[in-house]
Amino acid sequence: MASASSTPLAEKHSPIAIIGAGIFGLSSAIHLAQRGFTNVTVFDRQPYWETQYDFDAGCDAASADCNKIIRAAYGHEVWYQNLTLEAIEQWEAWNEDLARGQDLPPGMTSKDRIYVSCGNYHLGDEPGLNPFETLSVQNLTKAGKGHTQYILTEPGEVERAKKDGYGYAVDPFRLSKDGKYSGYLDTIGGFVYADKACRYSLHKAHRLGVKFVLDKTAGQFEGFHEEDGKVVGVKTKDGKLHPTALTIVACGGWTPTLLPEMDGLCETTAGSIAMIQIPADSPLRERFSPENFPVWQYKVRAGADGNLYGFPLDERGVMKLGYRGTKYTNPQRDAQGKERSVPITRWTTPSIQNQLPQKSVEVIRKFLDSYLPELREHGINITSTRLCWYTDSFDNHFVIDSVPSKPGVVVATGGSGHAFKFLPVIGRFVADRVEGREECDIMRFWRWRKLAPGQKPYNELMKGSNSPTALQNVQMSEERDLLLGDMSYRSRL
Repeated sequence: MASASSTPLAEKHSPIAIIGAGIFGLSSAIHLAQRGFTNVTVFDRQPYWETQYDFDAGCDAASADCNKIIRAAYGHEVWYQNLTLEAIEQWEAWNEDLARGQDLPPGMTSKDRIYVSCGNYHLGDEPGLNPFETLSVQNLTKAGKGHTQYILTEPGEVERAKKDGYGYAVDPFRLSKDGKYSGYLDTIGGFVYADKACRYSLHKAHRLGVKFVLDKTAGQFEGFHEEDGKVVGVKTKDGKLHPTALTIVACGGWTPTLLPEMDGLCETTAGSIAMIQIPADSPLRERFSPENFPVWQYKVRAGADGNLYGFPLDERGVMKLGYRGTKYTNPQRDAQGKERSVPITRWTTPSIQNQLPQKSVEVIRKFLDSYLPELREHGINITSTRLCWYTDSFDNHFVIDSVPSKPGVVVATGGSGHAFKFLPVIGRFVADRVEGREECDIMRFWRWRKLAPGQKPYNELMKGSNSPTALQNVQMSEERDLLLGDMSYRSRL
């Protein structure tokens, strides 16, 4: 395991290159600039100034999305819980900055909001709390947030929630019979508009003096330039060499391919996303609005038949659902014969447009038919689907550290599907690494590391092309499988 650095990795005036303009890269740029680093450049092949992180405009990074969950419920992992509470303070501050209308990002107005505090509703097939939820409530209570937690199987808690103004989130799926409610409500958090959050961060970093090269040739990383065993520059697709004192690799799902040294530590995996467009004249627009419907999680950490989550409608009237109960890979063999999972998106491979693995469709369809039957009754179906590529570490913790075998390189990745909520604060820890500051407790989880003998991984990585969850071995859905209420679908499973 790497030890904490005691000397700075770069001087304040030294050239620092950040590869990737997703949440790790943007946050790193902001915090470095705020600490006085004056020569920071972010490279990315996506022209985000033009696309504005719109996932329908050709963006394929996980950060370029319509929304992401903000939750403080983290079971026994109180370090993430407390960091979430800190991040929420910054999300609220960003909302306040927008409301004041000063120095607005292009295309945004003082009426825009990045963070929406609509709460998180947890449910499962059983009425009680699962172990993760039980620990979440206990630890949030210890943190002085017990008043924000409502155990809805207890009548007194239901009445308290209604009295406190959360009646809309007590029974969002209208499952109550004879006044018997289920699930638990965590009123901390909700969601952020991911594209707006990234646009705001891009603008903020630029105003702080960070330089950006966002272009499919000039911004696309092609390789490292090394001298005397140290990385001293990066090469881009346009043939240019950019000298660096330090390179920070923050490329999300593309990081393990650029840094093969991460084999066994991180792997690129795909979650499944389904989108449902609610017509403008539908009464369900009001029913599923953020004012009347919370973010929800179904059977959290329950394996392949659970780990489903969803949102209220976004500003376009679209409801998003996500499934991470099964994590898929796309193993490809490199020139040396080594298999690594590589993102495959609708932009790189148009043939997968509106296709998901059958297991994903099965779980999503079953949930919608069981818990939101009014969609079927109103003739509303899944509009589109896509794979969303993350970088999982074997223990589900981030990786923010120097790369031991690559002097001059720091990596910031391993979001494992839960990093976006920390966009306002995660760059602080990258800046700490760069400055060689004393390591705080949470950073010990994020060191460069290996799976210890006998250690059971949270995520099993590098199973290769023989894995049953490798896309090469997975049956993909057909367009008709997306139709709600198509009873012939279940007979085909």
